Amino acid sequence: MVTQHRPLISYQPNPFLSWLYRHFFDHISVDEGWVYAVRAAEARGTVVYTLRNLSVIDFLALDYLTKKLQLPQVRFANDLGLWLLEPMGRGWLLALRSRTPADDVRDLRQTLEMGSSAALFLKRPAYLLESKSRGKTEGDLYLHTILETQRSISRPILLIPQVFIWSKHHDKSQLNLLDALLGTREWPGNIRTVAQFLYNYRHRDVVLRAGEPIDIQAFLAQEGGGLQDRSIADEVLIRRITYSLLRRLERERKAVIGPMQKPQDRLHEEVIRSPKLQKIIRDMAGGGEEPRRVMIGRVRSILRGMEATPNIHLISVLRDIFEHIGFHMYSNLEVDREGIERIRQATREGALVVLPSHKSHFDYFILMYIFYQNHLPLPLIASGDNLRFFPLGSIFRRAGAFFIRRSFRGDRLYHAVVDAYIRRVIKDGWSLAFFLEGGRSRTGKLLPAKVGLLSMVVDAVLASRPQSVYFCPISIGYERLVEERSFIHEILGGDKTKESIHGILTSLNLLLRRYGKINVQFGEVLTLDCISKEIDPNGASPSLMEMTPTRRRAIVNRLSYRVMDEINRVTAVTPAALVAISLLLDSKGIVTHQSILSRCEFFGEVLQDLGSRFSPNLVYEEGFRTIRSSAIQEACDLFIRAGHLELDRASSSPSNASLSSQGPVYIVPSTARIALDLSKNFILHFFIPRALFATALLTAPQSDQKMEVDVVSERVQSLLHLFNYEFQPSRGISYEALIVREKDHFIREGNLREKEGSLWLASSDAREKLVMYTKLILNFLEGYRVAARSLTFLLRTPLTSQELVKRAISIGEKMFHAGEITYREAIHRSIFENAYSAFLDEGYIVRDKDDLTLAQSYASLETIRTVEQRIASFEMGKEGEH
Repeated sequence: MVTQHRPLISYQPNPFLSWLYRHFFDHISVDEGWVYAVRAAEARGTVVYTLRNLSVIDFLALDYLTKKLQLPQVRFANDLGLWLLEPMGRGWLLALRSRTPADDVRDLRQTLEMGSSAALFLKRPAYLLESKSRGKTEGDLYLHTILETQRSISRPILLIPQVFIWSKHHDKSQLNLLDALLGTREWPGNIRTVAQFLYNYRHRDVVLRAGEPIDIQAFLAQEGGGLQDRSIADEVLIRRITYSLLRRLERERKAVIGPMQKPQDRLHEEVIRSPKLQKIIRDMAGGGEEPRRVMIGRVRSILRGMEATPNIHLISVLRDIFEHIGFHMYSNLEVDREGIERIRQATREGALVVLPSHKSHFDYFILMYIFYQNHLPLPLIASGDNLRFFPLGSIFRRAGAFFIRRSFRGDRLYHAVVDAYIRRVIKDGWSLAFFLEGGRSRTGKLLPAKVGLLSMVVDAVLASRPQSVYFCPISIGYERLVEERSFIHEILGGDKTKESIHGILTSLNLLLRRYGKINVQFGEVLTLDCISKEIDPNGASPSLMEMTPTRRRAIVNRLSYRVMDEINRVTAVTPAALVAISLLLDSKGIVTHQSILSRCEFFGEVLQDLGSRFSPNLVYEEGFRTIRSSAIQEACDLFIRAGHLELDRASSSPSNASLSSQGPVYIVPSTARIALDLSKNFILHFFIPRALFATALLTAPQSDQKMEVDVVSERVQSLLHLFNYEFQPSRGISYEALIVREKDHFIREGNLREKEGSLWLASSDAREKLVMYTKLILNFLEGYRVAARSLTFLLRTPLTSQELVKRAISIGEKMFHAGEITYREAIHRSIFENAYSAFLDEGYIVRDKDDLTLAQSYASLETIRTVEQRIASFEMGKEGEH
């Protein structure tokens, strides 16, 4: 925004600068917030660009960017002069002219009075090669001039703090000879700045960040008692301004590079000194010194195997590898830009606990890539110790992974070391990332939260107050998974393949295939204070010492529910997921392209009504969200290339007029249904409440085609209990409210009528719509019926859960081929495991150590058949298949 106060100066850089700008500075990543802040400040007053330490490179980069982006140009820079910007001959002559501080003060005052902009360097870094005296290097003299000038002019002067980050390396707590000679990474001298710039600029790793501006006019009115009030000395005001500017600049810098990285031995010592860990060591070692040394030696060994040692050079290399390989496998990486900005704001104020969904080993790389590319501090990522094998373990460790066991049960010392390590890194300001589900989902749905590590983190956060820590739910969604083949092997009863270098080498061919798009969405940023308020709106936010165990457990559980709800809420609808749902509605596996389109449009409208997010290429406009037919075609082509979908050329030929008029005809091979089920389940959770209600309604007893509301409600609750381990409805709504909401929805859409406690379908079209919902969960009902049938094996002998699952898979295959079940994806290891958990809750079976056995009241063939019939009573909706 150009105002009348900006001098209109014609400018052409000299040949040297033209070459420098063209080859180097165009790669700088500019914070859009900086551009907005500068233009907003220019609209209000005179802009003074404020930088931390004196640097020629920073000055030239600032000059280039202000001209490129048409921002207020720099007409003064302390301790540098503008001779570099002049034509070569005249510039060099000006450089030889001696200048005094009085000259700079005069020039700065004239610049500000004209309404022109200036660059102010607050400090000069201290290092051995520094030649100039310290007296000339502070910004106090110029801040004094700014205060004096502001008192004499009406136009506000705004100081905009900004920092160029030439290297993403973490600051080190120990200095070396290079730091002494050239300045530290935090306060680099010119030589080190140039070296960092030359190394990083081609990697797009140079960043400009801006802090909140300081309005000097408003500052004087608030802090100085008024523009003409001299009761507070300028030296005091200058100290306050300098402190505030440096604090804002450091906050922006830390929001990119993260906290200081300590030497390994110092970190170990600080972890070992943890009072909680010391108590465990004393309890386990007794009073002897030798046992204590042994215990401390074991602690060090655990730390060496567990700790992360992030190395920015390796992370940069991994970024490049991901761009070459990942973007060959995946056609696009769609990222929630607004979510990135929320995360960026949170990093300015504190540390993050990043909680992504976990569907693939690629999650690690995607998380690292997104944070690195968007210049966010890289979190330390908790990884299972199954990934610690050579050589990947060493690579992951240097990429920021720390390794912990799946279970700490029975090992007090290991538990205490992990707890002390997490407390230490959070206190040091590191961000953490871990998968709340524990392991990768083999179904496409979110797994139930595992709160063990979350509980440790919550304790660490409570102990670190008043430090701010933000919990960030993230949904990482795929159209297809790289691990698809291995997951299907496990789903059908195969053993999990242990991660190893041999397994990686034999799977390299997977990197040559195409898997569609990746979509990453960020949920609402949460804090323990807001979670505590949800539990007790009128209560204070207690510290860890003040908190009762019951309150602490409540906070951990509520936080886990909120995180999982947020991940589900923000998961984006992709073309592949929508097509997969449409394909799997038909158990026969034959569907026309026109049917796919109409179903995608139907479910797309439902999702729009629910407020779901959409993959950008799936819809035409944000307001109307019209489904793109080209996106649906691309998803079909993706499944065809994967072998999950076949084109029925005979049915699509012109001779078959009834089908060819509806576009191509596809066949879904029965062996591909489980793979498609993975894609379907990515967004299935959006439809579960409506599918449960529709199923309960269509299978409820009828009288004159009417169903009693109370009966339907009871049946919905029965389904919710049955699928307690299968689906995770939002914890923020009661069963009763959920039932009323879904009933009112169907009435509002004109599908249902209600009068005097009875419900009835409004039309045959309404029935067809409700049947589409019921089909979404028919495979689960059939799977639970297979699980119920498998209980007959327990009549002979108790079995472990794993043995009973294998029996269920075998009997499920027989039922499928006999036509007793119609959905091939009902034969699913995870479905059976969840069914047995539900049967335990219902009292059909009991657990005896590691074995499952029938409860006494269900230890007969007749009672087992009763269980199966109860489940089958909800399957009548499939008769409406069309």
